[in-house]
Amino acid sequence: MINHRLELMSLVGVALALTTTLGSAQSRPRARDLGVPFEGTPGTFNAITDVPGVHVGHTTLIRGEGELRVGQGPVRTGVTVILPRAENLADPVFAGWFALNGNGEMTGTTWIEESGFLEGPISITNTHSVGTVRDAIIGYQVERGVAFQPWSLPVVAETYDGSLNDINGFHVTAEHVWAALERAATGPVAEGNVGGGTGMRCLGVKCGIGTSSRVTQGASSYTVGVLVQANFGGARQLTIAGVPVGRELLGTRLAATTGSPGQPDRGSIIIVVATDAPVLPQQLKRIARRAALGVARTGGTASNGSGDIFVAFSTANEGAASARPTAEVTLLSNSQISVLFQATVEATEEAIVNAMVAAETMVGRDGNRSEALPHDQLQEVLRRYNRLEP
Repeated sequence: MINHRLELMSLVGVALALTTTLGSAQSRPRARDLGVPFEGTPGTFNAITDVPGVHVGHTTLIRGEGELRVGQGPVRTGVTVILPRAENLADPVFAGWFALNGNGEMTGTTWIEESGFLEGPISITNTHSVGTVRDAIIGYQVERGVAFQPWSLPVVAETYDGSLNDINGFHVTAEHVWAALERAATGPVAEGNVGGGTGMRCLGVKCGIGTSSRVTQGASSYTVGVLVQANFGGARQLTIAGVPVGRELLGTRLAATTGSPGQPDRGSIIIVVATDAPVLPQQLKRIARRAALGVARTGGTASNGSGDIFVAFSTANEGAASARPTAEVTLLSNSQISVLFQATVEATEEAIVNAMVAAETMVGRDGNRSEALPHDQLQEVLRRYNRLEP
């Protein structure tokens, strides 16, 4: 039944929305293209997909305009999926998670805490579509025969897009989740107004999905990749490359958001950290915590109304969750883990800035408008602070 529905959706609006929106997002410049300086060495794609085996897919839903009619639109939402081991979804990965502030949702974390494993894909969507996405993931695992256990406890996270989207219309369906899973791939990752980040805004500007990566230096080289769905903070907090960009741009287009402008105390950020380093669950919890420092570099303060929830996983130690009596695993010494902490902080910061740079101005329900970060004005501010790279 689901297969038939998926085939139908591929022939109509979903496929068109994906092609148009993703193509547009990929043509947008990234933060480094504008001369924004960052520390560290990125991987080939400067994305979470630089970690071998990790794939990302989006389904983006944009339709309708004008007055909000619940159940009809306007629709500005979607779903993003991250596959830790795309070639073998039934092989769990070591994982750890951390809530900097818990006014949000990430399902499946109880089992991560208990077992130390993440089973299957991670999905990110809007707040009121978590249940639908969770059920769709289970259906996909059952149909494909890729569930590790006879039952499934998917990891699905959310941020709130109700300022722009008909969030109570429940427009994300199982077909959209399956489409994202089927299209998940390695390589460059579309950013900005795509997938679960379609209707999101952060730090006073249009925001959404962003990603970045770092390759560690030393005797052993490892990759750390980060993907964010950013929807937090206010304009006055916005900081880029250490520069108070928000305060500099207040009174310009940055402050021109109309209708439901949002409050610094409301919003969330979901962060997914991936690495190929051989680290175990307790170490991954430590890595997940460090993502908070990347958020802080951009001005985030984890306010009471924010759901700042992070999960980290390692693609090393394949087969560690198998039913064998014992499993041999490789462990990176804690004395060597600081480079992964630093890489996580750096990649998180850049992923958030990439989400803002890639996002385009969006008008949503009731004419509510979220302005894009003005690239020329950003460059001018960085230039005045001697922070713009040639």
